[in-house]
Parts: sequence; C-alpha cells; structure tokens
Amino acid sequence: EGLKVVEIEKCKNDLKKLRDEMTSRGGARVNCNCKYNFTDDGKKLSPRRDVPSYPKYTLSQETIEALKKPTFDVWHWEHNEMLSCLEYMYHDLGLVKEFNMNPITLKRWLEKLTMTDMCILMTAAVCHDLDHPGYNNTYQINARTELAVRYNDISPLENHHCAVAFQILAMPECNIFANIEPESFKQIRQAIITLILATDMARHGEILDSFRQKVDNFDFTNEEHVKCLKMVLIKCCDISNEVRPTEVAEPWVDCLLEEYFMQSDREKSEGLPVAPFMDRDKVTKPTAQIGFIKFVLIPMFETVMKLFPQIEEIMVQPLRDSRDHYEELKQIDDAMSEAQKKKTESMSLGGKKK
Repeated sequence: EGLKVVEIEKCKNDLKKLRDEMTSRGGARVNCNCKYNFTDDGKKLSPRRDVPSYPKYTLSQETIEALKKPTFDVWHWEHNEMLSCLEYMYHDLGLVKEFNMNPITLKRWLEKLTMTDMCILMTAAVCHDLDHPGYNNTYQINARTELAVRYNDISPLENHHCAVAFQILAMPECNIFANIEPESFKQIRQAIITLILATDMARHGEILDSFRQKVDNFDFTNEEHVKCLKMVLIKCCDISNEVRPTEVAEPWVDCLLEEYFMQSDREKSEGLPVAPFMDRDKVTKPTAQIGFIKFVLIPMFETVMKLFPQIEEIMVQPLRDSRDHYEELKQIDDAMSEAQKKKTESMSLGGKKK
C-alpha cells in the first residue's frame, strides 16, 4: 500500500509538470477540452507529441544480447514482454527518430540497407500474418471462401494480411507513419505490400530464381536488386523456425502440424482435395520436416549466404543439424514400424498354425 501511495504521488507530480509545460506552450488554452490546439488567429494545429529518444521499457543487457541471436526463445516471454522487445528494437534501429514514430522496436543487422529499407522490412515482418484464419490459400480457393472471392484467388491470405495492416495504420492512435510526407508513405506502403505478398509460398520458386540470377553480381545501388533481396529476407524470416534450437523450434512444429491436421480434417469432411503433407494419416513430424528443410530452407539460406557469408555458422549450419536430427528420428520410426510389422506377421502366422 505504501508503494502505491508513492507511485500515485509520483504520477501527480508528473502530471503537474506536464500541465505546467502545456501552459507555457499554449497559454490560457490549456483548459480546452477540444482535440486540437489552435493558434491565436484560430488556425488549427495538429496534436503535438514529443517522441522520446529512449525506449519506453528498459531491457537488461542479457536480454538485449539474446535478441541479436537466432537462439532467442519466444516461449520464455509473455505477450506484453514481447511487445517491449519489439519496441526496443525499433528504437535501436533508429526507426523511431528517422520517421518521427511513436515508440515500437527491432534490432539492426542489415547495415547495407537504408533506414527506409529496414523500416519496411521490420513493419512487413510484424504484419505479414495478421488475422490469419488457420487455413491456407489452397483451402481458401478450393472452398471458395469470402477471402478467395474477394481477392480473385490471388494470394487471398497475403492480400488480407496487407489490408488488415493498413486498416490498423489508418487509425490515428496506431499510425506510426503519421509524421512523414504523403509521397514517402505511399512508397513505404507499396514496399510493405510487396514484401507481405512475397510470403505466399506459391511464389517461392519464382522469387528465389530471381534472386539467384542477381546474387553473384549483386548491386546494393540497384533498386530492383535490393527489392528482390528484401523479398528473400522476409521469406527467410517467415519460415526460419528450424534455424532455432530444437527446444525452441519443435513446439512451433507441433503447433503447425496440428493446424495442418485441422485443415485436412475439414477438407475431408467437405469433400475437398487434401495435400498429403497435411494428412494426419500419412505424415509424421520427421517426414514433414526433412523435405521442407532439404528442398526449401537449405537451398534458400545457402543462396543468401553467398551475399552474407557470416550467416553460415548461425543459420545455415543449424538447418543442416536440424535436417540430420529429423533424419535420425525417421530412421528410428522406420525401425520401429518394421519391428511392429514383423511382430504382427509373426502373430498372424502363429494363429494360422493353431
């Protein structure tokens, strides 16, 4: 109770200081209840807010260091703590100051990209799966859902994620781009849409092939090259789960498989086509992961490694280790299945002899 009293008094003092500051800025209009301030000639001014040059929440040095690594374990953090981490990272990237944003966060690692590029990448990454319904594009199209009809079967989920993102940004209390020029916002908006649409796995081959054509002679001053790089980078982020340690990655795999199984069950009940990799009667965790790691993840990350060799140790090698881990599990599963098959056959033969 004593601490509460202290906090209340502190809040009162802070409010008094803020009120005094507003009085010194706005004169007698400090008591006005209207949303906007007005000058003496009656001209309306936009609401004024000082953007702090520091993160709202202070993170420990240990947490800051952990955020820089692929081994960062999201399972150890509550939702509000993850928001604090995001806010810190936006500050640390300098995005809050550069774009005069409200505080949000994310840590710098792509030094050759501009501040605008990093802002686009970070914001697209945060928004790329907004309001995901748990059923993929194939289901949306086959079931002729409202989303598929609305977006003419063209990346219905990714188009929906974009729309929801900009609906949120259209709200004054959520618009982190409120203080940049309209033309700059138009360019940032288009770039964010491009990146979110790039996360449709139906476009995986197209995007990776385009990047492969550029990577050996990559030019950071070429807009098309950088645009293609950003598309590949957000794809890497989107499907990077297996880069992380097993204890972090595997719970996500379990969640993903359950989502797949729920979809395949629904497809069966509705008489729709079922993808074999989503069928609970046909797929196992090892078989699901081995193919994805070998034929999707490793080739993509090894291509990015040509441009950023430093990712081999922290990203590519963990992928190879994960592939080996699941191949070992598959061997164990196969051996157990074979033993069970022989046991069943032996019991069957024994019954016939009797």
